Amino acid sequence: MTIILIGYMGSGKSTIGQELSKILKFDYLDLDVYIQNRQGSSISKLFETKGEIYFRKIESEYLKEVLLLENTVISLGGGTPCYGTNMDAIKFSPETKSIYLKASIPCLVDRLFDKRSKRPLIAHLTNKNELTEFIGKHLFERSNFYNQSDFTVSVDQKTVNKINEDIVMKLF
Repeated sequence: MTIILIGYMGSGKSTIGQELSKILKFDYLDLDVYIQNRQGSSISKLFETKGEIYFRKIESEYLKEVLLLENTVISLGGGTPCYGTNMDAIKFSPETKSIYLKASIPCLVDRLFDKRSKRPLIAHLTNKNELTEFIGKHLFERSNFYNQSDFTVSVDQKTVNKINEDIVMKLF
């Protein structure tokens, strides 16, 4: 089985994924890290030098590669399921289960505000009101894709252990 973690930036995909892979004795892969290693460049630099269209194209190619892995927990970038045919590739990939880590807007604002300089999409936002509006708009646009996941797990005010317990209960 391959487990795909989907959700907005700050929802905990990387943290949850790393711990879940240990619990299940699976490999762990972060798609953004995989892309950075294959491209020899950071995501921010790829966006800056080659543009979002280039990034989304290679992201789709690399997603198709990693969907072939077995016994792996894969954390996607927040936008990955929302471009091209990526969500269809996930849904129709054999032995793959997708999990939407759903966080509320206030939870995401709390998690992201002080770390926004490391996030290219929100680095330009200067206050929490702007960030709240930005996240709300994005979640509205992306919810159709996120909600196509096999399972949804709420992450608000839960520990990593509780979230992983919820995931395991849904999977098995």
